[in-house]
Amino acid sequence: MSIDTLRAQYEAFPYPARNPADETKRLITGSPSHLDEVNHNVFGGRLDHAKPLDVLVAGGGTGDGTIMIAQQMADAGNPGRVTYLDLSDAAREIAQARARARGLTNIDFRRGSLLDLAGLGPFDYIDCCGVLHHLDDPAAGMRSLAGALKPGGGIGLMVYAPYGRTGVYPMQAALRTLAANLPPKEQVALARRLIERLPPSNWLLRNPFIGDHKQADADLYDLLLHSCDRPYSVPELAELAAAGGLAIAALVEPYRYDPAVWVKDPRLLKRLEGLSRLERAAWAEQVTGSMTKHIAYLVRPEDAEAAVARPDGPEVVPVLRDLDGAAVAKGLPPGGVLEAELMGAVIPLPLPRLAGPILARVDGRTSLGDIHRAVAEKTGALAWDAFLAQFAQLFAALNGVGKMYLRR
Repeated sequence: MSIDTLRAQYEAFPYPARNPADETKRLITGSPSHLDEVNHNVFGGRLDHAKPLDVLVAGGGTGDGTIMIAQQMADAGNPGRVTYLDLSDAAREIAQARARARGLTNIDFRRGSLLDLAGLGPFDYIDCCGVLHHLDDPAAGMRSLAGALKPGGGIGLMVYAPYGRTGVYPMQAALRTLAANLPPKEQVALARRLIERLPPSNWLLRNPFIGDHKQADADLYDLLLHSCDRPYSVPELAELAAAGGLAIAALVEPYRYDPAVWVKDPRLLKRLEGLSRLERAAWAEQVTGSMTKHIAYLVRPEDAEAAVARPDGPEVVPVLRDLDGAAVAKGLPPGGVLEAELMGAVIPLPLPRLAGPILARVDGRTSLGDIHRAVAEKTGALAWDAFLAQFAQLFAALNGVGKMYLRR
């Protein structure tokens, strides 16, 4: 697939479909590259926002990742800049309009390919979401990105996964036969005509985890008509990272990759003892069958141990994402259970006895040491180790579904 072919697709169908006017209503957030998530999984919670954070969004599309992290950096008072890079003029114009609607001035917009980063960087953090799996040589793309990283930096990556996309690749092949050499808009019309006439046995119709073909034309084209698209299993993702001299520091969200979340039989789980973290993740991927993508944070192997923040000291500050701790705490009995949606399933999150009093004090500013003292005053004598054990259980549950991170 040529660069010209790829550019032509995104000129015809800027992806994802976005209206800059909507920026007045909401900020689209996601993963990778939510700033708290990056801090937690790449920098061990140690980001100092007084120091400029240099960010590259490689393959920025219509701007979701760029706008999110640029807005969050501005809100945090970080004086750093975000470099947006994409081949498509049409996509870039939408991203620029979104930035103007927000009054963001910390973004540099550039046209270009992530395979040629000469003159750019180096960067503390690189976002590459949904791009490498569309390249003829993804390993070359990974090497290019890794070469633009500063020491101690990291990459937030999203690539497609095979099992949750069951039905996608046979449909892509079928549409290549039907739609070869047609203009992009005629390809979309033909694809919609075929989808309306598929037999009930078709695997795309039977896959509850894929719905892009039901949305905007840009979504359908990206799913079913893309000229180059390959998925990665967990082991294949690790190999791709290694091609750039990098290692997987974290997979998001952690509970997606935990066999114990999906299989409750102790005898079966015992057979998995001794497997490495990535081997367990690969097994969970095989068993769930519902993963449509992998989101990973990559760092150099020598940085992997310190990359992910741990709840291990009184100076650690817990941060909630899309949760109001005080509101959740009000209706939470001691030892209660929360429920979370994960890959189409509702999973229970058993919580420790002190989850309510702890959550009521998690505001993104208060340290574990101060939370411990406040909870101890309310509940009576509470040793630090006992408190930390309670918090560790709470953190494992909420971080497991992407709702809590740590800062230092």
